[in-house]
Amino acid sequence: MTPLVSRATELELLDSVLDRTLGEDGGCSVVDLAGTAGIGKSRLMAEFCRRAQARGMTVLRGRATEYEQHIPYQPFSDALADHDMELTDPGAKDARGDRFGLQRSIAKLLVRIARSGPGPGLVVALDDLHWADPASLELLDHVVRHPPNAPVVIVVARRDRQTTASLDAALTRGIDMGTVLRLNLGPLAERACVEVLAPGLAPGMQPGRAAELYAASDGNPLYFLALLQAGQAGRDAGQDTPPHSAGLGSVLLDELTPLTASERRTAEAVAVLGDRGSTALLTMVTGRDEAEVTADLGALTDRDLLRPGPGGRWALRHPVLRAVVHESTHPLERVRMHRLAADALAAAGAPASERAHHVEQSLTGWDPQAVAVLSEAAERSAATAPASSAHWLGVALTHLPDQPQHATLRRDLMLRRARALGVCGGLRESRDLLHEVIAMSPPDEAGAPRSVRASAVALCAVMERYLGRYAEAVALLRRELARTPGPSDADTVELGLELGSSAPHATAYPQVRADLAGTLDLARALGDEVAQAGALGVAALGETYEGNMGAARETSDRAAALVDALTDHDLAGLCEPLARLGWAEAFLERYADAERHADRGLAIARRGGRLYVLPHLLLCKAYVQLQTLRLDSARELADEAETIARGIGSDELLAFVLTNKAYTQMFALVPGDQAALAVAEEAVAASGTRTNWWASIAWCVLAQAAMHAGDPQRARAAVLRGGGDDLNALHPSMRPLILEILVNSAIMTGDTAAAATWAERARKEAEQLNLPSQQASALRSTAHCLAAGGDTAAAAELFEEAVDKAARGGAVLWEAFSLLFGAPLIAAGNPDRARAMWTRARQLAETGGARQLTGLADAFHPLVHDVPPARPPAPDPGLSAREREIAALVADGLTTPAIAARLFLSPRTVESHLSRIYRKTGVTSRAALAVLQTRLELRDTTTGTTGPT
Repeated sequence: MTPLVSRATELELLDSVLDRTLGEDGGCSVVDLAGTAGIGKSRLMAEFCRRAQARGMTVLRGRATEYEQHIPYQPFSDALADHDMELTDPGAKDARGDRFGLQRSIAKLLVRIARSGPGPGLVVALDDLHWADPASLELLDHVVRHPPNAPVVIVVARRDRQTTASLDAALTRGIDMGTVLRLNLGPLAERACVEVLAPGLAPGMQPGRAAELYAASDGNPLYFLALLQAGQAGRDAGQDTPPHSAGLGSVLLDELTPLTASERRTAEAVAVLGDRGSTALLTMVTGRDEAEVTADLGALTDRDLLRPGPGGRWALRHPVLRAVVHESTHPLERVRMHRLAADALAAAGAPASERAHHVEQSLTGWDPQAVAVLSEAAERSAATAPASSAHWLGVALTHLPDQPQHATLRRDLMLRRARALGVCGGLRESRDLLHEVIAMSPPDEAGAPRSVRASAVALCAVMERYLGRYAEAVALLRRELARTPGPSDADTVELGLELGSSAPHATAYPQVRADLAGTLDLARALGDEVAQAGALGVAALGETYEGNMGAARETSDRAAALVDALTDHDLAGLCEPLARLGWAEAFLERYADAERHADRGLAIARRGGRLYVLPHLLLCKAYVQLQTLRLDSARELADEAETIARGIGSDELLAFVLTNKAYTQMFALVPGDQAALAVAEEAVAASGTRTNWWASIAWCVLAQAAMHAGDPQRARAAVLRGGGDDLNALHPSMRPLILEILVNSAIMTGDTAAAATWAERARKEAEQLNLPSQQASALRSTAHCLAAGGDTAAAAELFEEAVDKAARGGAVLWEAFSLLFGAPLIAAGNPDRARAMWTRARQLAETGGARQLTGLADAFHPLVHDVPPARPPAPDPGLSAREREIAALVADGLTTPAIAARLFLSPRTVESHLSRIYRKTGVTSRAALAVLQTRLELRDTTTGTTGPT
């Protein structure tokens, strides 16, 4: 192996990674080795692996390759190829059918290997990742964003200029998160090359000559070594070879010049086969006997052109050398070798995905058998590697003759490719391809009851929807439904269901209610119970969203009765309506039913590869678990939904996912943590300038996050931005809860009149909805107003009533919330009851993982208990003298105008100070600030310390 020189700084950093990984708090790390071709990334990676092995760590090595960029998970498969399968995850063979389930399965496998190996920890080294297939890059992104909780190091080497945007974004995101260490490798120092490498590899070469070669190489070690080798060969032949200036490829080509025709052919076969170059396959590809091939392999190894690998396989010395050999092979000979390689792999039983690469390289025209291999490879990878599936279908379409007899096959391949593109980030390309399929399918097409045209139109509407183009989706569907001759009844039902899903995003649900009713009637006439269930599920969510709770309850009851009577097989095509039913039940506060239907939908969607609907089902379940205080699992579900949304590439879907993730994080993270606010800001940014219901919800969650961050002014502005001045754009069935944000923001800024107005509206709307948690919210809003006005007794009664409402509805989150904020007010009149309320609130919060509520409970402790809790003193929030003065006046119960008058300040200045106080302390209300101020004053009194001045 070539000596490693001039990398002391990098090695020191890599040693620190190993030390940290194997330390007490060790976890997962990712090392990113970036640089130009030949700069020494692979050599540094090899040294890192050697040092990890010396510490007893398990080391797995894999490599992506230039000519196999569409073989799914190739570098990871390569790394795991020689792993002891007894240690693999028992569930790996039964991994879920979608690629995201496979990602989680592989992540668990890495954890198992790290914890079960002969020594501590695991290193997975992945070389040349700039050539990795999209599925591998998604898997790496998953590991970066969700690091395994085990001593695992993923080290990747890549060429920075050839790195895809997705890989660069994933690694950069990891740097921001602190999970990725990036090492950009530069040229070697001249002294290291001339005084260390040259004497060892080219004995007798003069230092001046070595310096010339170094200058020609620009410090690139691979180029320098190739020049050294060429120079040494020239000297041995009595020639004075000048330094090359034509580049690395020219130098490497010189190494091939002395080869015999037989040796050259064997080297070319190795270049064609890549990492599958066994002696047996080389024999078949070259058409020569094993003894001749073995002799060539020995000669090529002596020249350091070939190197043996695991499993008796052979590879050229460096990927750059492989590229030079492959590209310099005569085109006709290269095609012939790839065809022979495909045949040989087929005879050896290799899967279609491995043969597809060679089939692609050997195709020069229409070949039905070759296209069959590509089609099979695409089918096998559709769920786990859709980008590869789309690529192979594209290759097949390129070689399919544009003739009438192939029209049916062409449409089938195009439709399949559109589906694959739609789930791997190619939404626009999928939509454009579907436009072609629709144009190729005449309206009067005869055939099966369910036509290709209708399927293409429905799928195209889905693509438009996920691109945020709801008006276009609705127009496309209405045009198809209104055409003459009209679609078949079955197609009409399919299109009508999609119309019901798309239209509410573009317009008010009442404008599509009649269309959905017509779809339901037609499905009933056809005796299609599955379609009936679908139409009812969509209608249930529509009525719920409009706040028509009577109709919503009746419709969801009918939908649930049908769904529960159908088999999973029946529901295979009904995943999205099933998700809508689950959401309707969640908003109706039927949490058990919602979670049951979400779980069933998830199982069906995973088996059927229905990726579009997975985030909706995951978030429905996460929302239920948030309401019922199971926040740890809710966060996991939201994270999984985010992974899928980013993989699909829909900003519209991502905005919805991030909105729900931020909502969950607000209650799961400790007070003062700003992560939820950052996620909510990203959700709003992803929703853009849209004004649909998803966008309005994003703005409302941003408002809630701003309140948690202590910025009531921003919270008010966000709610009004999402709902308009009249708030009619807000989700009606959640409007009381959103109004509570406005009530609190008004109270915190001293606008008690506005707070009372919002609270009264919340009371009226909650009465109409008749939903326990919304009624509890309205009661809290009124209680906040009463408490701000000094009527704590009346406020305390309303908080107790809010507790009862939330508890009866099963909304444990709001039960704990109401208990927590009511306890300090009740303490004055009934201290025992207050302590019981506080204790239950904290118990619910701690059990449910609601760290935000747990932190607030600890802050409220002095107001409820006579004896301070046995806990560390409150951290000093670092308030200025003026901020401490204002906080003390808030604790005394003064409003913003009163504080302004007392301190001779404007109310606006007081509000600005309060916003900074909320941000610094992490509290979200005047009551919480008063409690924190009391704790700080108690600490100052009992410890003799003083606050900041």
